[in-house]
Amino acid sequence: MEDMHKKLNIGLNLGLVGNALFIVFSAVCYLYYLIFDPESSFVKFLEITAYICEFSGFFALIISDILISRTARMRNWLKICFSVYIVTEAVMMTLELNSYRLDFYEPYSLILAIIHSVFSAGVCFAFLTLDPDKKIYEIIVIICIGIMLGGMFGNIMKIRIYFSIFTNAIAFTLLFASIKYLLKREIIEIDCYGDKARVAEYKSTFFEE
Repeated sequence: MEDMHKKLNIGLNLGLVGNALFIVFSAVCYLYYLIFDPESSFVKFLEITAYICEFSGFFALIISDILISRTARMRNWLKICFSVYIVTEAVMMTLELNSYRLDFYEPYSLILAIIHSVFSAGVCFAFLTLDPDKKIYEIIVIICIGIMLGGMFGNIMKIRIYFSIFTNAIAFTLLFASIKYLLKREIIEIDCYGDKARVAEYKSTFFEE
């Protein structure tokens, strides 16, 4: 049991690291397109840095997803959603970084920004199943969802889709950091495979009166 909880903690740490790298990726993309010049050596350095952050971030998230899936009991909806989210972000970041080479990709598309933000918010909501009976955790999830939905307004400010990626990364960094904090303080519980006593009810009280 203890080993499973250690693996879960490592998974949460990697989720935190992966999303922090996505924040760096978004900042680098901002500079990349701000001073874009195909002949500039500094721009090439930024492109290499962005790829390093992207691949490192996804490596961390993939391992995080595997560890959370193998340790946390049940939560199948969360596991599926988080896996699909990782694949979706991989596609989005690759398209964003190579958008000047791809005619079909529209980095300023409002529809794309809305779909991306709403989908991400849905994935974030699935994390509520980790411990749905704690009000403080529900509030944190709602705040993170609000941050993600705010990402779609980047299009109104004429900012590329990486703004939505940026807000997602901030929200998930906050979410993973909060989960780790609440677990350490024993405010929430996440039952793992091998636990004997606890049987959780996976039902949110958020919509109850």
